[in-house]
Amino acid sequence: MPTTDPTRRTLLAGGAALYTLAAAPLAAQSSRDEIVPLWPKTIPGDRKSAIKPSVEERSKDPRHPDRWLRGIARPALVVKRAAKPNGAAVLVIPGGGYGFLSYDNEGLEQAAWLNARGITAFILQYRLPAEGWGDRALVPLQDAQRAMRTIRADAARFGVDPARIAVLGFSAGGHLAGSLATRHGETAYAPMDAIDGQSARPDYAGLIYPVVSLEAPFTHGGSRDALLGTDAPVPLRHIASVETRVTSDTPPIFLAHAADDDLVPVANSIAMFGAMKAAARPAELHVFEAGGHGFGTRLPASKPVSVWPALFTAFGTSKGVFPT
Repeated sequence: MPTTDPTRRTLLAGGAALYTLAAAPLAAQSSRDEIVPLWPKTIPGDRKSAIKPSVEERSKDPRHPDRWLRGIARPALVVKRAAKPNGAAVLVIPGGGYGFLSYDNEGLEQAAWLNARGITAFILQYRLPAEGWGDRALVPLQDAQRAMRTIRADAARFGVDPARIAVLGFSAGGHLAGSLATRHGETAYAPMDAIDGQSARPDYAGLIYPVVSLEAPFTHGGSRDALLGTDAPVPLRHIASVETRVTSDTPPIFLAHAADDDLVPVANSIAMFGAMKAAARPAELHVFEAGGHGFGTRLPASKPVSVWPALFTAFGTSKGVFPT
């Protein structure tokens, strides 16, 4: 059932502001973005904690903002429409070690190149586990599942094909995208309305320099602790490790990583690729010699890693998600 209740969405006009921040200007946004709140009333795990939204500008170049968001009190989708939409859609999940959202580098800039290819982008502003929510280990997955269901429920209004919706995540956002791809059928929260009757399964998943394992020696400890808490028991770490959750229903997965990533080791992507092949699921892995961590799309064409968006769309095209 499409969502038509105007109270479930907000249009930001003029100077534009983050839904979660009420009045923080986002110069990189278009003059009119649609913001779709994920939860109609009660937010799962809401302990009524005082969550203070904040934006930290990391860039000194006003032409290239690099804002980190914290205090996500009301998770939402930021809808970025293509000028000439082709019916495909991507749920974009910024990273930040589950401690912040890298909104420009892994959100707005990704939406821009997707839009240029005719793909409608939905940037997920998801809750951060350590900001006072109950069931912290499930909080981001709850938002990701609800986001995918929301896009499908309103596919006609968004002008997208409900059978051609991908997810694209970066770093810890890659862990969340991978978790959605492998745990889409898991009951992460109690159904609230007709939207929750929709499938949360993405048709295709892109994991870019992702955190994958939360139990292997090569895990990113910061992401693990922010999601699960310090000293999380071994069984919980295993459950939250994406490579252990691959099944016959896992969608095709694209992986891109730099061999010189000194923050999230490339072993994460290699482990995920191995798990996909062991389960006979479609997967493509690209390991680049150089690029470090957090390369996003701010790369000169002379860098081989700069081709990853073209490779991502090509693999998605081969799987019928993106048009030829």
